[in-house]
Amino acid sequence: MKVGMTQVFEDNGRVVPVSVVQAGPCKVVQLRTPEKNGYSAVQLAYQEVKESKVSKPAAGHFKKAAVPPARFLREFQSDLKDLQVGQVITADLFQKGEKIDVIGVSKGKGFAGVMKRHHFAGGPATHGSMFHRTPGSIGASSFPSRVWKNQRMGGHMGNDRVTVKNLEVMEVRKEENLLLIRGAIPGSPGTMVLIRKSKNIR
Repeated sequence: MKVGMTQVFEDNGRVVPVSVVQAGPCKVVQLRTPEKNGYSAVQLAYQEVKESKVSKPAAGHFKKAAVPPARFLREFQSDLKDLQVGQVITADLFQKGEKIDVIGVSKGKGFAGVMKRHHFAGGPATHGSMFHRTPGSIGASSFPSRVWKNQRMGGHMGNDRVTVKNLEVMEVRKEENLLLIRGAIPGSPGTMVLIRKSKNIR
């Protein structure tokens, strides 16, 4: 879960902005195996809640694994080495200096025009111009007599799934299960983010 942002100082005195993430504790609920499911993955549960807060099928799923009900249940690809149902995964899974990918839902901006959403330049601001922040022409009349697919126009901005790759882990605080990650990550404070070890390390 994203906690917020702060800054840390490197050994040379340089200030580095970091995102603070609560990375656990997560409990293993289920192991997906190639023999039974056709692929290898692990299901992790995060943020325990009362049983009344989850659906009956979900409650049965947690009960079968002898794990308390949780608000979030997510699946990650894994080779399943040394993993068991009920095992607790904490922030010490990551190490300082490691490269990770962070997946989250960006902040919703509501309806936005073309200048804010697509960085259109706009028109003249003075001399009687009637063209200021409008999108302008969106297609020809005779052919194709319709608006082209993927035409850049005003519309809903933000609230999209975003993956930020190759971020560096600046610090791991095992006692508090906190990760300090260099730079910004998607979402508002208090929103859920997924963290995985980078697949394409630069």
